[in-house]
Amino acid sequence: LLFEACERDPKPVRAAMAALGRNGSFSVTSRALGAMRAQFSADRAGEEEVAATIRTVRREAGYLLDPHTAVAMAVAEKEPRDPAVPMVVLSTAHPAKFPDAVAAACGVRPALPEWLADLESRPERETALPADQAAVAHFIRTHSRAAAGGAGAAA
Repeated sequence: LLFEACERDPKPVRAAMAALGRNGSFSVTSRALGAMRAQFSADRAGEEEVAATIRTVRREAGYLLDPHTAVAMAVAEKEPRDPAVPMVVLSTAHPAKFPDAVAAACGVRPALPEWLADLESRPERETALPADQAAVAHFIRTHSRAAAGGAGAAA
């Protein structure tokens, strides 16, 4: 999006990425920001809206939403748009990650998916790392699936 907002000019994108690397942030011109705002919008949904969305989607579609996805659904419903153009909302979590909130919203306490049914009995693994970005990055590089040859993460 930044490339498109900068009128497909790679120079300001490179400058922004360099600033991000140096400072952890970057700024954009008001013109680029205006172009991004023309493509994206934002809104919010309060707890009651989220609960109502969970109930409505369960009742109307038979699908149990997690609260994060319910926020996205509630906000998508507020978006002014051509009703002939489909709105896509991607689910972001499993409802079982938020069992209390889902149960409070619709009376259904979600179970863990089958592949996680034994989660409570699995051994926990923990690695203490210093509060240092380079140390965390090194740990991820050396313990990722790619480093392990696709065999899974090692701890």
